[in-house]
Amino acid sequence: MAKVALIQRELKREKLVAKFAKKYAELKSIADDAKRSEEERMAARAALQKLPRNANPTRQRNRCEITGRPRGTFRQFGLGRAKIREMAFEGNIPGVTKASW
Repeated sequence: MAKVALIQRELKREKLVAKFAKKYAELKSIADDAKRSEEERMAARAALQKLPRNANPTRQRNRCEITGRPRGTFRQFGLGRAKIREMAFEGNIPGVTKASW
């Protein structure tokens, strides 16, 4: 089980990303638009740098919903590899069975 503080930090990041998503997308589109003047693009980059660091979506980390484990997490299930294995053996994940050939 991951520390509660680490899980709470990720939740805080999710909230910040959601809060600044619209503004971040607008500034990012201006900064990447080659048709705009160089001054506008530089101003957009400066505004992006003034946003909180945790407002950047790339700072988010996928974690297991049950244990909070940061590595070995499958996006399709939102679970860590160990929990997928346990739940699959118990039959709690529909359509997932132990491989045999």
